[in-house]
This record gives sequence, C-alpha cells and structure tokens, in this order.
Amino acid sequence: MEPPAFEAAEKIILRWDSTASEDARDRMIFDGDRYEINSYLQAVDDVQRSMESTTLSDDQSKASTAIQIAMARLEDEFRNILLANANPIEIDALLDINVLNLSQSSHSLRTDSSSGDFTEDNVSGNDECLQDLGAIDQSRRSTSSYRSMLSIRELDLVPMEIVTDLRSIAERMISAGYVRECVQVYGSVRKSVVESSFRRLGIEKLSIGDIQRLEWEVLEVKIRRWIKAAKACVRILFASEKRLTELIFEGLGSNTDDACFMETVKGPAIQLFNFAEAISISRRSPEKLFKILDLHDALLELLSDVEVVFSSKSSESIRIQAEEILSRLAEAARGILSEFENAVLREPSKVPVPGGTVHPLTRYVMNYISLISDYKETLFELIVSKPVTGSRYSEDLTTPDMDFGEVEGQIPLALHLIWIIVILQFNVEGKSKHYRDTSLVHLFVMNNVHYIVQKIKGSPELREMIGDFYLKKLTGKVRQAATSYQRATWVRVLHCLRDEGLHVTGSFSAGVSRSVLRERFKAFNAMFEEVHRTQATWLVLDTQLREELRISISEILIPAYRSFLGRFRTHIESGRHPENYIKYSVEDLENAVLDFFEGNPVSQLSRRRSG
Repeated sequence: MEPPAFEAAEKIILRWDSTASEDARDRMIFDGDRYEINSYLQAVDDVQRSMESTTLSDDQSKASTAIQIAMARLEDEFRNILLANANPIEIDALLDINVLNLSQSSHSLRTDSSSGDFTEDNVSGNDECLQDLGAIDQSRRSTSSYRSMLSIRELDLVPMEIVTDLRSIAERMISAGYVRECVQVYGSVRKSVVESSFRRLGIEKLSIGDIQRLEWEVLEVKIRRWIKAAKACVRILFASEKRLTELIFEGLGSNTDDACFMETVKGPAIQLFNFAEAISISRRSPEKLFKILDLHDALLELLSDVEVVFSSKSSESIRIQAEEILSRLAEAARGILSEFENAVLREPSKVPVPGGTVHPLTRYVMNYISLISDYKETLFELIVSKPVTGSRYSEDLTTPDMDFGEVEGQIPLALHLIWIIVILQFNVEGKSKHYRDTSLVHLFVMNNVHYIVQKIKGSPELREMIGDFYLKKLTGKVRQAATSYQRATWVRVLHCLRDEGLHVTGSFSAGVSRSVLRERFKAFNAMFEEVHRTQATWLVLDTQLREELRISISEILIPAYRSFLGRFRTHIESGRHPENYIKYSVEDLENAVLDFFEGNPVSQLSRRRSG
C-alpha cells in the first residue's frame, strides 16, 4: 500500500480510538450514516492489506498498532449492535401451536415475505454483503432440504440489515486473528437473550437434586410446562439462534459459526435437558408412569429436531444426552409397570368396603390400565417381554396362576394388562374373605369383576388388547358369582316354601298340618325380613346389573311364594289371627325386592293387606 493510503486509513482508525478521544467514546460508528461505516471498514481492510504487503518492521509495527485499536473498536461496535438487538422472542411465537406439534404443513424455512427471503426483487444489486448472505441462506436450504419434513421454524432474531453489519465486523475480526474475542462477545450477549426467553417460558434454574426433591404434584405441572417449552426451545429458539450464527459466521473459517452457536445455547440446552434427566432417574412409583410416557413421547418426537439443530461435532454431547434420557425414560416406564403389578398383588387393605360394592383398588387399577391403553403406541415399542409371574415375588407370598397358553399370540403389552387383571382378581377374592356373610362374599366378587368387564368394554383400545376370549372368561365369572350369591341367599329362604313335612295322614285339616304350616310362614317371614333389611344396605352401583339381579331374584322368589300362598293360604285364613302368619302379599314382595342393593337402610318391610 502506498504510504499516503496507509496514513489515510490510520487516521480514520485513530479518530475512532475511544481511549484517546472523548468524542469517539460518546459515539458509535454503526449508529452513524452508511458512508461513515463503509469508510471505517475500508480503512480496516487497507491496514490489514498493508500488514500483508509491507516488509519494514517500523511499518508493520504501526500497522499492528492500528489493527489493535481497530479490533478493540470493532469489538465494542459488535457488542453494541448485539445489545441493541437483544430482544427475547415473543412468547406467542414460542408457543405457536403449529410449531409445537408436527404436521404436514410445518416446515423449517421462513414463509412470510418480511422474513428476508432472497429473491431478485428484494436483494439490492449494489449491496454485495446482502447478496453474500442470500447465497449463504440459499445454500443452507438446499443442503438441508430434508428439514422441510420437520417442524422447525427459524425466526429472524435480528433484522437482515443488522446481520449484514454484524457479519462485516465478524469477518474483519476473524481475519485479524480475533476469533476468541468475537466468539466470547457474541456468546455472552446472545446467551443472555436465550436465558431471558427461558424465563418467559417458565423454565427455572433447578439442579437435578432440586427437581428430585419436589413433590410429585408440583412436578406434574412442571412436566406439562417443560414439554411445551422444550418443543419451543428446540424448534424455534435454538434453531433460530443456529440460523443467526450461520448467517453471521458461516464461511469465515474455523467453524466459528458452530463455536458461537454452542457458546450461546450449550448452557441453556443442558439446563433444559437436565430436567428430563432428573425425572428419568427419580424414584419410581405408579403415578409417575403417564407423565414419564408424556416426557418420553415428547422427547422422541423432538429427537430428529435435536439431531438437526445440534448436528455438529461440538454439539454431540447434547444429542447424546437427549438419546440417553430417552433410553432411561423407556427403562423407567418398563420398571414402573413391573412394580405396579407387584403393588396390585401386595395391596394390603383388609377392611371390607361397606355393602360389598366395588373396591377402591379395583377402580384404581382399572382406571390405570385404561390410561395405559391410551399410550399403547408407545408401550408397544417399550414393552417387549411378557410378565414374570412368580420369580419376582417372595416365596411366602401366594401368587395366582396364569396360563399364557390361553392368550397365545397376544403382544407383550396385552399380556401385562391381562396379568394385572389376573392379580387384581386374585387380590379381590382374598379381600372377599373378610366378609362374614357368604352371600356378600359372592356379591362383592360379582361387583368387582363386573366393574372390570365394563371398563374393558368401555375402552376400544383396551378391549382390543384384552381380546374376546379373556373377556368372555371374565363375563363367565360375573355370572358364576351372581349364581353363587343367589344360591347362598335364597335356597334357605325358599326352603321354607317346600311341601315336604306339611301333609299329615288322617288329619282333620285335609291332610295339612296347620301348626307346621304356621311355622313355615313364620320362618319365611323372618328370613325374608332379615334378607330385605340386610341386602337393602348392600350396594350394586351399576344400574343394569342391579336391575338384572333383582329380576333374577323375583323370577325364583315370586312364583314360589305365589304358588305356596295359593295352595295353603286357606288353611291359615280359616284359623285364628291369620295376619300373624300371612304377613305379605305377592305385591309386597315384588315391591320389597326393589329395595335391594340400593345401599340404603330401610324401615320395616311395608305390607299391603290383600283381600
């Protein structure tokens, strides 16, 4: 470079030396007009060229000093521009439903006309830097066309004309060997922007230990929030930061764009995934399964996006962390399912539920496995072995039998659900023994198995997995329990209405012993009143089952009573105080049966005198 040209360039650089000029300290070059900006950048280029061309030590020393002053100034300018454009992404954009969920219409590239798409219409032919940026962005698109199938949405975090200025500074700092300073300034400013967006999304700075000490109810809320936030962070926030670093630094050497990106997002990304990691290694318990599956599904859905956003060698640790968390969540889900089976078998409550109704354990377990069926697509992949039916339990614990040959061909998840139902029935039958009334034992079993059947029928997914064969087997158990109830209750009642022992040869009362007959009516009345008083307090919640049970009672009780009454009432009514023996009409009994299984105490059995 000719000395006058160097001197002119040096003069411009020294004029903006903030250590020597108060005016330079108070003003920023890039806040001024474009001529002033271009003049300074040209001066820097001229000095750099002079360093490459001159061989005189004095000239090199002067040029080196000028470059140091220029780099300090450009570093300040770089920081100032970044700070002036350090606006967090709006929450509405971060939580855009079209971005958070995969869809055919989602895409990786910006679609609005104001987003800086590069066409002949909106690139100035006089601005070579903008054209260069357009080439970089087009290159990114052509080499990443597969991203169009993902739900990544890259936003313009900084206006394109500002990106142009940042790139022009970065190019000169990197060319002069100030890569580290450039990366540090960029990373510190943009990292604070990302952290601000984090706070807006409700992501807290919590250690793994802090997370594991939280109550599960609190964690459930945080998990729901994290799933939304994670999708927004990966698909919008991190992806947009990656695009910005590529537009500013790509092609400037030394993988500076990747270095700046990781300087910006590595800490926030680790903080983001630490939450899911803490959940994946936390203590297992049944109530955690579904939120763990939610986390697993969300992370699995995000994994391809993570691989795109963190595709470089230096960001490999983020990809590996996400993959490992996914694996641990899968293992946690499998472990929880096995522990749930054990918990159902061991559930210790011995206090009988009033009225023999559905036990809380039955409700809990069936609601639980109904929810499991809602996650069948995920669990199909995670549950690949059939349940262990004995070895995991202690030797002193009796376990139910399970013939898996009966359900041969079922997928492992279905076998686990069937096994849970088997051990639930086993536990229910054990709890039924705590009732003293044999009739109530059978009613309790009937209620609970019927509830199981109805829950299976009410869920198409669950019914498909359980299969018709096993469902029919359960339905048969309901009928068997109902029959056993009837036998235990009504055989002894109807025994009072038998003919045997009533006829006496040579009697003056047409061969019927009036005294035995009176005892039969008294015994029947007493037994029926006791059954009515007791079983009105028993509870069959299912209205259809309750009605069917009443009908079946009426079908055996009413005809037997009507026949007995029709054949023998004259023998009682012809004697003294017939009302003490024939207390109830057929209609009285029909009405009384309607009180059964309502779960309510009743007053004395009402009676309507028959004429």
